[in-house]
Amino acid sequence: MVIVFALLALTVLVAANWYLWRRLFHDTTRGPGPARRGGAVLVAGGWALAIGALVAERAGAPFWLQRALAWPGFLWLALSVYLLLAVIVGEAVRPLLRRFLEKRAERAPAETPAQAPAAHPQPSPLPVGGPTPGSPEPERPAPSVSAPSRRLFVSRVVGGAAAAVAVGTVGHGTYGVLRGPRVKRVTVPLAKLPRAAHGYRIAVVSDIHLGPVLGRGFAQRVVDTINATQPDLIAVVGDLVDGSVKDLGPAAAPLARLKARQGTFFVTGNHEYFSGAEQWVEEVRRLGMDPLENARQELPWFDLAGVNDIAGESEGQGPDFDGALGDRDTTRACVLLAHQPVQIHDAVRHGVDLQLSGHTHGGQLWPGNFLAAAANPTVAGLERYGDTQLYVSRGAGAWGPPTRVGAPSDITVVELASTHA
Repeated sequence: MVIVFALLALTVLVAANWYLWRRLFHDTTRGPGPARRGGAVLVAGGWALAIGALVAERAGAPFWLQRALAWPGFLWLALSVYLLLAVIVGEAVRPLLRRFLEKRAERAPAETPAQAPAAHPQPSPLPVGGPTPGSPEPERPAPSVSAPSRRLFVSRVVGGAAAAVAVGTVGHGTYGVLRGPRVKRVTVPLAKLPRAAHGYRIAVVSDIHLGPVLGRGFAQRVVDTINATQPDLIAVVGDLVDGSVKDLGPAAAPLARLKARQGTFFVTGNHEYFSGAEQWVEEVRRLGMDPLENARQELPWFDLAGVNDIAGESEGQGPDFDGALGDRDTTRACVLLAHQPVQIHDAVRHGVDLQLSGHTHGGQLWPGNFLAAAANPTVAGLERYGDTQLYVSRGAGAWGPPTRVGAPSDITVVELASTHA
């Protein structure tokens, strides 16, 4: 089944890229030449860089090589998605534009004013040697535009528009990521929260994804944004990095300057288990964070618990809800840090009041939000599951392409509200 699925995926990928090349390069040129060959090199080379970037990251290739492949390879991934979508939309425009040109060509002869014939037409003798200087040129009928010329013109207009839209979309989405996440504020009422804790603020940050593309400068922007909110507590809910401590330790160093009245807490995401989770748990502890590995902290007004990500099960380090929540005082409010929203069902069974998660990126690249919705109970925002509320952040960074479309990055300040206040 795996082989069949892989062959099917490869067939779809090849067919989609052949279609893209045909519409953007074959149909917009008059015949074989440098443009068509260059288009083939661009499409094939872009995918070679993208696959190389993915393999280099997972295989732990030298970091300089990862960085060299990541920028062009991952940007091509995003660009190819929107080129394909734009070209498909162009299929609906193509016949309309062709019909418009045909009608305009049909109207052209009718709009030319007819000349009345002379009563006694006499041939106008031309001087020997041709027309004299300054004499008017005889009128010639305007050349008609042939059907092949119309098809070429339509293909160029549609292909050019598709390329412009795709480049503009990816450019805007990349700028949105690189400038850093914006602050989002959400108020969450908790029935068990005492009056004294009304207004308690938790800065939730997930999916920073430090790696070959997003480095130390991006980490500093995240730190500055969080510190400016002056939170009571900071929750880092997984997918901090895409790489080893050796390669990304310097990039993560600014996180040591995170400031909150009651500290910074961390739980693993699935990408930590691709990057050496044990080493990163020790590194974040060295940076001043408190890792919650299936553990709980009893804070003055509520319990704060954290569970490992589901991906840790392959290493015997999966989530343990009983270990984190089994013996707690259920009359106290409980906030749970868990990277993936699908962990909400265990949270409900253990009487958690609020779960804070990330993982989905809000879909990151539209229409990826529909795929994310199929795999997660909540893609982004606040929802209720029985007596438990779930808040899902879209995340601060991006995985793969440093680009977001329709899912802006965020750092969320969750303000807890007491129903007794």
